[in-house]
Amino acid sequence: MEERVKYLTKAEKKAHLKKDIENYMKLLFRKPVEQATNQQLFQAVAYAVKDIVVDDWFDTHKEYEEKDVKTVYYLSMEFLMGRALGNMIINLKQDEVVREVLDELGVNLDVIEDEEPDAALGNGGLGRLAACFLDSLSTLGYPAYGCGIRYKYGMFKQKIENGFQVEAPDDWLKDGNPFEMKRPEYAVEVKFGGYVAVRKAENGRDQYVQENYQSVKAVPYDIPVVGYGNRIVNTLCIWDAEAINTFNLDSFDKGDYQKAVEQQNLARTICEVLYPNDNHTAGKELRLKQQYFFVSASVQRAVAKYMTNHDDIHGLPEKVCFQLNDTHPTVTVPELMRILLDEYFLEWDEAWEITTKCCAYTNHTIMSEALEKWPIDLFSRLLPRIYQITEEINRRFQNEIAEKYPGNFDKVKKMAIIYDGQVKMAHLAIAAGFSVNGVARLHTEILKNQELKDFYEMMPEKFNNKTNGITQ
Repeated sequence: MEERVKYLTKAEKKAHLKKDIENYMKLLFRKPVEQATNQQLFQAVAYAVKDIVVDDWFDTHKEYEEKDVKTVYYLSMEFLMGRALGNMIINLKQDEVVREVLDELGVNLDVIEDEEPDAALGNGGLGRLAACFLDSLSTLGYPAYGCGIRYKYGMFKQKIENGFQVEAPDDWLKDGNPFEMKRPEYAVEVKFGGYVAVRKAENGRDQYVQENYQSVKAVPYDIPVVGYGNRIVNTLCIWDAEAINTFNLDSFDKGDYQKAVEQQNLARTICEVLYPNDNHTAGKELRLKQQYFFVSASVQRAVAKYMTNHDDIHGLPEKVCFQLNDTHPTVTVPELMRILLDEYFLEWDEAWEITTKCCAYTNHTIMSEALEKWPIDLFSRLLPRIYQITEEINRRFQNEIAEKYPGNFDKVKKMAIIYDGQVKMAHLAIAAGFSVNGVARLHTEILKNQELKDFYEMMPEKFNNKTNGITQ
């Protein structure tokens, strides 16, 4: 980047870009520019622009590592990013150069920008807020990762057929995504189901081991998030699910073709759509599976990244923060506890101190009935070790409430994390987070004075407001 963009004349920049576009047309499609379709032109231009970004992307993360900076991991079920090409060109301040090069090639930038599908990674305000934060974090120079799911179809797209509105899958990845970079070297295993066996370790401590489980491989795809005019490039990491064993040859040879690819199909369902219908048990299970899938993968990657440059896990809060965008990523709390307890063998109090310094929670709703809850039978069956840890968090939290409000059993029940057959995710996030924020002043005041009044009275120092805004 130093010699290709910053110190090159405009004519040199144009020459480099033109050559890159022509080379990508040959490499990807074996065609000259004048014979390309608009989609092929978009792909070639996108790869050429990404080439400019990659140098800054590399340099940004190299500088982060050298300075040993603290990094925020913004966990969200949604990232409504919009189209990447135009945003990257503007943030690189290369709009004039790109347009002039394409004009010389007889190509209209506005036309090929329309070839890019909207990334189907989000749906509404939750996802747009997440995307704005990522843009702003890069523009302001804060080290950050966005963490989510690489949905194949997103929600749906609408079209009119025979005068009626119909919904169809939004197959936004059918032509590939030129801006993503698959990182199989950072793949991790995520476990579901089974049971937890307790064994004695050599030091006499109980060791908790999940057995008879199903697992999938979580594979990250990194997408650059370019800051405006500052050469800072952060990362959106979206996770795809793959089978650990993709093909059962024995079943195939026996003619059981469905069973031969069963594990592959089970893995694929996790990342098919955003917010699968949860009006039935299978849909509820899939939603919870999605949440734990991307949270476990993200937390595992964050902890592993920290430990590559540090010897002591106790310093994690000095370098890592998990921002939970709504309640969907709240399993971050017991998942981080699981890693600290079962993989780093910390005592409970040590692990809890680290976890409560690493997690912060953004609340998006003022309606108590809309706060996410999971049936105990589903939660404990799908995530047995996570449920055990959540139970212990709940027991200790209820004891804290009882000590602060002696004899007030109604308050203990009202604020419990697990009660009446349900796991209450907002209560878990508040109990464990060092910060709880609303997204508008009025919204935050309603949380403090009405919906979450009991929590505010017990721990007022946690509550604050961060008004939703726009990209810097």
